[in-house]
Amino acid sequence: MTEQERQKKIELLKELQQLYMELYGDEEAFAFFVKMLDKNAGERRPALRKLDETRAGDAHWYHSNKLLGMMLYVQNFGGSINAVKDHLPYLEECGINYLHLMPLLDSTKGKSDGGYAVSDFRKIRPSLGTMEDLENLADACHEKGISLCFDFVLNHTSEDHAWAKAARAGDPVAQSRFFLYDNWEIPHKYEQTVPQVFPTTAPGNFTWCDALQKVVMTTFHNYQWDLNYANPMVFNDMTDNLLYLANRGMDVIRLDAIPYIWKELGTNCRNLPQVHTIVRMMHLACQLVCPGVALLGEVVMEPREVVPYFGPEEKPECDILYNVTTMCTTWHCLATRDVRLLSHQMEQVCRLPDNCFFQNYLRCHDDIGWGLDYGFLSQYGTDEVAHKKYLNEWFTGKWPGSWARGEMYNDAADLGDARTCGTTASLCGLETGILEMLDSKGEASLRRGLDCDLMLHAWLFTQTGIPVIYSGDEIAQLNDYSYHEDPAHWDDSRYVHRGKFDFALAEKRLEKGTVQQEIFDGLQKLKDTRAEYDVFRSDAKVYVYYTGDDRVFGLLREYEGQTLVGLFNFSEHPADVKLYAPHETGDAVWRDILADTEIRPEEGQPAADIHLNGYGFYWLYRKEQQA
Repeated sequence: MTEQERQKKIELLKELQQLYMELYGDEEAFAFFVKMLDKNAGERRPALRKLDETRAGDAHWYHSNKLLGMMLYVQNFGGSINAVKDHLPYLEECGINYLHLMPLLDSTKGKSDGGYAVSDFRKIRPSLGTMEDLENLADACHEKGISLCFDFVLNHTSEDHAWAKAARAGDPVAQSRFFLYDNWEIPHKYEQTVPQVFPTTAPGNFTWCDALQKVVMTTFHNYQWDLNYANPMVFNDMTDNLLYLANRGMDVIRLDAIPYIWKELGTNCRNLPQVHTIVRMMHLACQLVCPGVALLGEVVMEPREVVPYFGPEEKPECDILYNVTTMCTTWHCLATRDVRLLSHQMEQVCRLPDNCFFQNYLRCHDDIGWGLDYGFLSQYGTDEVAHKKYLNEWFTGKWPGSWARGEMYNDAADLGDARTCGTTASLCGLETGILEMLDSKGEASLRRGLDCDLMLHAWLFTQTGIPVIYSGDEIAQLNDYSYHEDPAHWDDSRYVHRGKFDFALAEKRLEKGTVQQEIFDGLQKLKDTRAEYDVFRSDAKVYVYYTGDDRVFGLLREYEGQTLVGLFNFSEHPADVKLYAPHETGDAVWRDILADTEIRPEEGQPAADIHLNGYGFYWLYRKEQQA
């Protein structure tokens, strides 16, 4: 260790101790914590230490515009960790170099919440493989330049976790890890201020435990027991679990549902200051043990609640955050053919500090919750309840004329609220288009769905951050309604887009003229072009480009004399906009870098006329001429 490294370690430990003592005031617990850090640092494999050293010179290695991510469920993508390793050539063909694995840790069948009810943080679900298999997959991925992201559930354990079992057996130390009450008096007080996460499928925030004859806090589901982070033992052991997973070769650790992890009576138990202290301490722990590992935060909250989870630039908390807001707003714009909310929100995103870096996506394993900025929308006469109803009806195909196909999730009629589920292709109308082709109703519907799907992915790839596609979207996989017949999943509509990956369908990507070929090749073109041009770098300057047409969103990117304007028509109808050069000097010629054609203004005109077909898009590029 060099003197510089030694001094950095001292500074990190000093800050860690200060935060720990402010939160817990327990010197003995902190001493245990430091020993745990040393143990994990000593157990880090040489290959991973070498990766840490490589990334030390590029702390923001995950900022590269050459990254393309995919999230997938192992059980749906071949059925096991080893099967995923066998299918790495396919992922390479897709251009994937960032692989986000959905929950793999052991959980009880029928009480897993998609793997988010963990019964053992150090054991892979036996049906999927072993920890050794996971390490082997990580090594194979690293050999191919693929980074692995792994889900880590912070807020709760399964009721079948060893701690919960010991608590039910009467162990007072184990009971101190959870929120347990002899009667409903305090839980009822919590319920007065704490919202429900799943009001339909899992109402309330507490559950009566017969075995204990006590009430237990269960924010998400009755089989998920909330952990009490006011107990330093919980923080110590959960950080130990996080570092254990990092030492298996994970490059990015996704912190699930972090806003919920600190509970305080009289509050809404969301986004409390102690949450940020805990996440900062976990970040410091990673810097001391596995500095090449990045933390990805899942914060499904209103926009103003999201950004603080990055922390100050000099004292980061999460390195990357899910861009939930832009995802939801994107689908809102599609249903309304109105991009004003997206323009408003992207103005805010473009002004964020450089350390604010997002994982961007169109769809993921979860639902689309309509937590939009209704304060902004109200100026246009938008009523929140009525608008949510419209969005859900549009994307479930119930609205007259809708071609989208999805299903509602957690429909709370009393609150006028619900969420939407579905694959990207089905929500874009490809499911309807394919069915109408089978009924010989013409090609227009299919063409509309294809154009919509590709336009949305082009918009995804234009944003600064890591673009991540959901497994199956690269071949336009449709909704899987078979979950209705599955006793374990029939009541959870999120499984409509969690179907098994169709490898037979994937073969059609090689057949010219198929839906799968057009989507697959279209995404490859976008990926390759994004990687080729420096204007897509994360340190490029980004601005909203106002098109004068509320149906067409524009984003302008600038980097070292290069300019790119992305134009995206969120309507099925054609639109015409003007393209102005951002500077007076230089050649006014633009190049469509996807079609490799030139676009220039009419002689004597200051702007070029751009025609966009329904759901059309452009990447228009120009480079300042050198003097």
